[in-house]
Amino acid sequence: MNLTIARQLFYQEINQPDASIDLAKAALYVALEEYPNFEPLDYLSVLDTIADRVRLRLPPQNYPLRIIQTINRYLYDDLEFSGNNADYYDPRNSFLNQVIDRRTGIPISLSLVYLEVAKRIDFPMVGIGMPGHFLIRPDFEDAGIFVDAFNGGEILFAEDCQGRLSQIYGQPMELQPAFLAPVSPRQLLGRMLGNLKAIYFQQGDAMRFLAAIDRLLLLFPDALGERRDRGILYYQLGRLAEARQDLELYLTNAPNAEDAARIRLLLERLNQN
Repeated sequence: MNLTIARQLFYQEINQPDASIDLAKAALYVALEEYPNFEPLDYLSVLDTIADRVRLRLPPQNYPLRIIQTINRYLYDDLEFSGNNADYYDPRNSFLNQVIDRRTGIPISLSLVYLEVAKRIDFPMVGIGMPGHFLIRPDFEDAGIFVDAFNGGEILFAEDCQGRLSQIYGQPMELQPAFLAPVSPRQLLGRMLGNLKAIYFQQGDAMRFLAAIDRLLLLFPDALGERRDRGILYYQLGRLAEARQDLELYLTNAPNAEDAARIRLLLERLNQN
């Protein structure tokens, strides 16, 4: 496997059980591919420092709501982290080094900062992959509260999540239990990379689009949709042997997919070259 140093570091971090993946390190290794001149350890130290300062501010009664309020005050009032409403689809919002430097990001990247600070003060939290908007919550059974890291650490209850979901989609939406289920570290990283993939597709940036797919396939080697998308991109880039390999693998494993006929036609064209 011929990988760049940044890609090797990313692969080493994710090539272990979910519980052992260090999210901050993995996210910084994603950023290192785009920004090769920064030192990931410096940003881990920044997270350590933020956590140390939050810990000093914790009240004697460490109830969950009070801990959350303390984190909120330091992150959003003192450090002035905020959601980037002005330029939501700026790729920098998905790179942890940039989020820390600029103190702005999108729901999932600000949630990652929050999760890492909470972990360091021994207040474990988990990501909640609600459609259209990423949340977090304390990692204990029946916590009943959620935190919106994009909106100043706003505390939400399940009925608030229902309203937020309907607001995002512009129509009444039923809140399925699965929408509030915790996501694994691997799934969180996959969602971050999926955001970058979508942004680079919209920008027409083929090489960064390809890089996002490659890293998604390191995370999820059996993700047939990513394999198909990479095969189509390889075809467009004139990398025909690689395109053939990906598209044949896709059809072998998904012969009855809705787009199978279209992919077969593409393979026929490839085989004529």
